[in-house]
Amino acid sequence: MTPAIDLAKKKHIAHTIHHYEHDPSHPSYGLEAAQALGQDPATVFKTLLFCLNGEAKHLAVAVIPVEKKLNLKLAAKAAKAKKAEMADPEIAQKITGYVVGGISPLGQKKRLPTFIHSSAETLTTLCVSAGKRGLEIELSPQDLTKLTDGQFVDLCQ
Repeated sequence: MTPAIDLAKKKHIAHTIHHYEHDPSHPSYGLEAAQALGQDPATVFKTLLFCLNGEAKHLAVAVIPVEKKLNLKLAAKAAKAKKAEMADPEIAQKITGYVVGGISPLGQKKRLPTFIHSSAETLTTLCVSAGKRGLEIELSPQDLTKLTDGQFVDLCQ
């Protein structure tokens, strides 16, 4: 088990675990998950960390569909910051306790402000990383917001 799965179980959140064989040569962790699971890419979300106002360790989390790109201006606005930039992968791994390609918005070592793309709000369920490459957790968007104290905002153009 991973901290993400443990958290969902501890909070009695309905969820489904999906496993797939991770291909290290695939160019996109998120699209790989959608393809391997036969899921619509609009229902599979990736977890991205971004730093605020140029401070490498002042981080927030964006959860967006795997086929989309994070708009850093919208991310900064959501976090009430002047600017945002992608976090250094090494720092992201250290802060969350997960490896890149397996960073889950759930069960991170340090709870960070979490923003979930507004398209998730209308879905019945969505998939996010369960904390390892090749492992996804499917749950309702409302449960994801509960577990992360997240909020739905526009993060992509």
